[in-house]
Amino acid sequence: MCDDFTVAENDAHLADPSLTRRGFTTIAGAAGLAMLLPAPANAAKIAGRDVVIDTPDGKADAYFVAPATGKAPGVLVWPDIMGLRPAFRQMADRLAQSGYAVLVVNQFYRSVKAPIIAAGEDFGQPEVRAKIMPYVQALSTDGTTRDALAFTAWLDAQKQVDRAKGLATTGYCMGGPMVMRTAAANPARVRAGATFHGGGLATDKPDSPHLLIPKMKASYLIAIAANDDARDPAAKDTLRTAFAAAKLPAEIEVYAGTMHGWTPPDSKVYNAAQADKAWARMLALFGKSL
Repeated sequence: MCDDFTVAENDAHLADPSLTRRGFTTIAGAAGLAMLLPAPANAAKIAGRDVVIDTPDGKADAYFVAPATGKAPGVLVWPDIMGLRPAFRQMADRLAQSGYAVLVVNQFYRSVKAPIIAAGEDFGQPEVRAKIMPYVQALSTDGTTRDALAFTAWLDAQKQVDRAKGLATTGYCMGGPMVMRTAAANPARVRAGATFHGGGLATDKPDSPHLLIPKMKASYLIAIAANDDARDPAAKDTLRTAFAAAKLPAEIEVYAGTMHGWTPPDSKVYNAAQADKAWARMLALFGKSL
């Protein structure tokens, strides 16, 4: 739910005098933490590179990173509304160190190359929102589906990807619905999906992502921000009902004390403890499902 209401809620949270000194330190240092994410135990040596992927709609810029040797399950990552940037490259590296071949895409490639924001810019700034929203409005559900098929096919063509294992996909903020559209577009390959503070996963619109659940064959982690749940408490129940009807495993949890956008380490409302918890649950899902 990246909108003016979210911005106002997050700003109010940051201004709350009850935040602990530790909380202020976490928030103030979030941008720097993008380079300091903890490496996993026995981290694999990795190799990453910028790539360009042909899609039906043009050429998409992206970042691909994988263990330096051997083959690994592939993971497609859809960034949040601020797009592919250093924080998501660091998150991709961290995931690759745990044994995955990771593709992080610029979902706005039709409009602009990544990065779409400069250092120090944030969605909370009116001028940044004014810049980003035309890129968002240029997207479509059909375009996302075409992209999902192109990106998963590209992953499967890489020598580092183990095609004997299923693919996974993750998404943050606006990337949440993209995860679900990916799983529905390529159910034969996508076996796990994880969304973090995903917006608009269950709506009353005819193209709501939750209506695609019967087409999926993936297990899910849906990590919900506390303030998102407060605004739309019925969404999690709609999702639980839909996954249960489709007989698909889904871990759906509201993460206490979190604000929309709490997982990327450059977020103003980054919550390190809860982000690490969600990361661990994602790794558990991948270990079981891929």
